[in-house]
Order: sequence, then C-alpha cells, then structure tokens
Amino acid sequence: MTIDGENDHPHAARRLRESLNSAALEGGGVRLLLDSGLKEGTYVLSLKDGVVEVRGGPFSGVIYGVEELIERGGAGLDLSFLNEGPLNGEPGLPYRTFWTWDHSTNWELSQIGQQEIGVFNPFQKPPQGFLADYRRLVDFSSRNRIAAIVIYGFLRDSHGGIEAAQALCRYANERGVRIVPGIAIGAYGGVYWEGKHRYNLATWLKANPQHAATMEKDVGFQIADLAFPLNFPHSDYTVSACPSAPETMDWMEEAVSWLAETFEIGGINIESGDYGVCGCERCRSRRANDAEMARRADEHGDSWSHTDMATNFPRLYQAAKAKRPDLWIYCELQWDNLLEPVAVEAQNSLPQGAIYQHTANRSYWKRLRSEIEPNYVASLPTQPNVLRCQFACQWNGDERTERYALNAKVFADMAERGHQMGMQGLTVWGEPSDYFATVELSYLAFARFTWNPNLTWDDFMDREAAPRFGGRAQAERFVALAEELDASQVLPADRLGAIQREALATATSNDGAIARRWLTLVDQVGRRLHMGQ
Repeated sequence: MTIDGENDHPHAARRLRESLNSAALEGGGVRLLLDSGLKEGTYVLSLKDGVVEVRGGPFSGVIYGVEELIERGGAGLDLSFLNEGPLNGEPGLPYRTFWTWDHSTNWELSQIGQQEIGVFNPFQKPPQGFLADYRRLVDFSSRNRIAAIVIYGFLRDSHGGIEAAQALCRYANERGVRIVPGIAIGAYGGVYWEGKHRYNLATWLKANPQHAATMEKDVGFQIADLAFPLNFPHSDYTVSACPSAPETMDWMEEAVSWLAETFEIGGINIESGDYGVCGCERCRSRRANDAEMARRADEHGDSWSHTDMATNFPRLYQAAKAKRPDLWIYCELQWDNLLEPVAVEAQNSLPQGAIYQHTANRSYWKRLRSEIEPNYVASLPTQPNVLRCQFACQWNGDERTERYALNAKVFADMAERGHQMGMQGLTVWGEPSDYFATVELSYLAFARFTWNPNLTWDDFMDREAAPRFGGRAQAERFVALAEELDASQVLPADRLGAIQREALATATSNDGAIARRWLTLVDQVGRRLHMGQ
C-alpha cells in the first residue's frame, strides 16, 4: 500500500500499517490531506480512482478520519461503505475534554504509587510514571476522538520537569490530542506546580513574602454532594498570592507567556483557585460585590472569587494567545452557579473566544437539566460555554469512589442535554484506566455522545457495548449488574455471591478481552464480599 502524505501525518500512517492485514497492505493506496477549510476534527472519506482519500480539518481531522476508515473497513479494508459517496464526520460538541491530576491518573497499572483522590498530593510513582500514564491516556483519546486532556501537576521536578512535559506534548500532538496544563491565578503552585523553579509559587513567595495572600478563612472547602470531609494539610502546595498585588499578576503573566512559548501545548485551563480567597483591604475594596461576598460567607460557601477571575483572566488570556493563537483557553467559572450567576458585571468584561466552563455537582445537574430555559446559555455574556461534570468520579457520592462506577448513562445524558442547552463541550474526569470495564464503557459513552449528541442509547449498546461483552444480551446484563452494585453501598452476601457467580460464568464462557471485562466485575464483587458488604 502506498500512503501519500505519510511524512505530514506519521501517526495516521502508523495506525493504518498496524491495523490492516497483509492483503490490504499489498494493494491500493491512501492519500492523507490536511484541509484547512474544514473545522478542527472534521474529516471526509472518499474513493477516487481506487485511492482512498482522507481529508481532515486542522490538528486531528486526518487522524479521526483514519480511525473511521479502520473501524468501517476492518483489517481487510473493505471499502464498500464508500460506494454510495463520501463519508463525512464532524464533532457535535467541539470541546471534548478529560480532566486529570497527575498524581491520581492511573493508566499504567504495573507501577507503584497509585493514588485515587486529593488536590495537594506529592507524586509518588517512579519519575517515568508520568509519561507512562499519560501516553496510554493519549492513545485512548486519539483513537476515540477525545480532543484534549487537562493536567493539573503538568510540571513537577519529581516526574521529569520540563523535558518530560515537552516529550508528552510532542507525543500528544502527533496523535491529535491537545495537552492543556491546569493553573490557577495566584494559587495551585503557579505555572510550575512543584519544584525549585522561578515560576513555582512557593519558590516565588519565599523570595517575595510581602505578596502572600491574607486568607479570609482556613484553606479548604467541602462539597455538599460528598459524604465525607476533605483534608487540606498546610504545605507549600497550599500557599496563595494576593491577586490585587500588581507584582503577582506581572509574575503570572510572565509565567503564562513562558508556558505557552516553551511547550507545544494545546491550551491552558485557568481558574481562580478554589481553596480560599485573599481578604486583604485591596482585594475587598476591588471586589465590592455584595452577591459574591454573601455567597462565600455561607457555611459551605464558595472558596473562590469570580471577580478575581474576571479582573485577571483577560490579561493571562491575551498573554497566552500572543504566543500561540490557536490555544484553547478554558476559563473555569466554578461550581453550581450557572442558574444563579454572581459577579455579573465583572463577568461581562471577559473576552469572547475563551472557553467558559460551568461545573456541576450531581444535585445541581439535576436542577440544570430540568430548569434551564432554552435560550439561556446563548444569552450569556461569556461565549462559548461548556459543562464540566464534577461527579461520576471521586468527588461526589458516599465513601466508595465513583471513579469505577458505570457512569456511561451520566455522560451520555450530559452530552445530549448539554447540546440541547447550547453548550459547546463537556469535560469529565479521565483518571482511572480503561482496563476496568465499567470505566471503559463510561469513557466510550463520553466519546461517542459528545461526538454525536443525537446518538441513541440502543445504537450505542449495539455498536459499542455488544461486541465488547459477548453480544447485546450479555452487554445488557453487564449494565444491569453494574448498576445494581453502584446503587447500593451494602448488599447481602448471598446477592453479591450470585452476581459474582454469574459474572464469572460469563467470563469463562468467553476469552480474550471479553473475558477480561467480565473478570473486572468479578473482582469488584470479590472485594465487596471480602469486606462483608
């Protein structure tokens, strides 16, 4: 097989060569073409004079087109699906993003140091573990048209610092996945999360202690939908700088420019920091926003400032765009306030073209999906807008983690309903490995329903779940058993035993990946039996 355009699209060509059988590789040809007239991620497959042409929009379109070609054509590259004309693909939600912390992203399962929750955690894996985890996550994202990965803890000395971060960006860019470092204004370690670096916040504040924040309350927050209290031990990770100090923002702007210039990143996720607010006289005077201050004064109120974000975000946005105009710059508008916006006047000053991210916990999502008016999102001063799911992960629920629950229907619902609202994207947590069948199916639902928000659950089950679980009936049974386990924190031992026996019998009647998927459910039940619940 001849592959025209291989030098410009090496990963797309590699995927073809590793996916097709020898007969397919011996005949015909494929032409890979970048088409800047198409939207990012869009592709067109066509057959011209015996050659398959894959035209793709910037950055990821050719790769997505090749993945579609492999899926439809199979190992033998059966091109009959193109007999009736070209096949087009375009994302229904442009901004499809995984959110992660470096310390709790566990995709390389054969290494020590895994963690499952926390925001101020050291990195406990071997130094090479950062790249090992994220390369696997990038591979999954590339094959499933998940456009971007947010990484908090992008830069640490303990997992390779600048060189490892640059290597990850190169790896992801070749595969059409945007790497999006997460930062906060005057918090979260600055641009360089941990290490002796001039853009690490603790390092800078030790040299400039006069610019430290005067916190309104002790560091931390509590999520109403989480059954247990969170722990925020004081350390270099929890220091904050005053956002009203001109020197702080000069330093932040310089750091963001360095970040965009030094790394081939695909974007930046910017928030105001969510574990406390500076209450110095300058900050209080600058905000002067009764609604915002009253909201934070509540017992479980907000630990961030929308006014701080609106005042300082435009400056960082412009600094990043000046270095890389095509960056996706996310502006985090924090939790559970889309229907009751605060600091409205300040938010009117935010720049058009940033991606405005509205986070919802489980109880708030229930309100949003039923109460929001049809044209509400389109009327917001911030455009475009996306949802972020702050549940179906470790941050909501009971003492169990929802990281390994079957969250497929949640993600499908948020994609479908969000699209109806006028949202342009969805962000979900992507930290646990797809090794676990419940996680894999959840991620596939996220990928497929954000690509096509009009997809039906039946079509998803037929196309995605049935082949992975041994047929449609077995896929339905897997979903039913997983949902039963998720619904009850405690189940009788005899019921758990019955579920385990059924899952084990199905696993042993299959082999390969199908058996492995069922065995992950067997193991999940086995752990609960061992705990007596």
